[in-house]
Amino acid sequence: MIAAFRNKFNALFSDQMYQQMIMDLEGDFLNSITFRLAETPVFIDKITKEKLLAAGNEICDFITGPSFKEITEKSFKQVLTPGGASPLPDCMVLDFAICKNESGEIFPKLIELQGFPSLFAFEYYHHQAFSKNFEIPQGFSPFLNGYNETDYIAHLSKIIKGNQNKHTVLLELFPHEQKTKIDFYKTKQLLDIPIVCLSEIFVEGNNLFYTKDGIVQKIERLYNRIVWDELAHQSASIQSKGKLLLEDLNIEWVTHPNHFYSISKFLLPFLKSTSVPHAQFLTDPIPSDLENYVLKPLFSYAGNGVIMDVKSEDLKAIHDPANWILQQKVCYAPIIETPTGLAITEIRLFYFLDPTTNKYIATGNLARLSKGKMIGVGFNTATNWIGGSLAYFEI
Repeated sequence: MIAAFRNKFNALFSDQMYQQMIMDLEGDFLNSITFRLAETPVFIDKITKEKLLAAGNEICDFITGPSFKEITEKSFKQVLTPGGASPLPDCMVLDFAICKNESGEIFPKLIELQGFPSLFAFEYYHHQAFSKNFEIPQGFSPFLNGYNETDYIAHLSKIIKGNQNKHTVLLELFPHEQKTKIDFYKTKQLLDIPIVCLSEIFVEGNNLFYTKDGIVQKIERLYNRIVWDELAHQSASIQSKGKLLLEDLNIEWVTHPNHFYSISKFLLPFLKSTSVPHAQFLTDPIPSDLENYVLKPLFSYAGNGVIMDVKSEDLKAIHDPANWILQQKVCYAPIIETPTGLAITEIRLFYFLDPTTNKYIATGNLARLSKGKMIGVGFNTATNWIGGSLAYFEI
């Protein structure tokens, strides 16, 4: 988005530098990055950064506002979830498409939001690998609101591990088989917390345990990476393990399954802002211009189930319309110049809760580049200069 930096980066790029970046990023975890990484970061000027932050702050103010709880209570009533949820998650993410209007001005549009962790540790190391192998312009940072590497790690550690040094584990379904496993490994490396599969847990009394190296370990805090909706698709034995978490346990959640449901596509129809495209539940009157909408299941993850080119027969085939939304299409701007053509981009801002103010702070980010209809890294595998990336913001 900044022509001088873009032209210089492209001119100096070599595939050897790119491959070395991946090797540095994987480190001791060879072949653990199972999604495509883009060859380039995204350089964002100060004006666009401020537009992103303003759009994000407006949405965050709604989430921390007085109507949020009442609006979202029914979002998780359809599923059985554990008790012990805090009013708000300690972290969440907002995904913004980078668009351009008829006057050529760049502006952000919200695509999705999640009350769920993202690649928080991985992107810290991604920044290090980019900085080591490529020339990042002076006066640019992947961190926001005055954060630096030290501030970011300190806040992330406080979110995941809490303030009282409780035994924390990263809990996931078959973590070593997940596409995001590199983030699990990097979280363990950065914060020294064990990775535990749901299949390994057991309950005694009101406490949760797992066994490590033959020693029984008590779990006091869960850094939850389980997409709760996925439990319904598991074997009976795994579902029985999930039911253990429904018991009255002495554990803390980061983040609680309820947050995954409440801060999600479910919230989109309630957000009214110039930075949020119109969205409505499928139970509302259907618009006549379906070609201008995308059909999304409320609680899908990583783009699963999304229908880009909606037809009336698609709507007729849906048996649970209350769990779907129509979202007005957003026109991504093809503004990232690459040696193989223009790419579009989406910026995911990482938000950490400040418990003293009960406000969310944008601290870091990831970016995704695409040359197709779908932006997620799982949909961009057939070409280069696309995939997962990182944005550097002008300070």
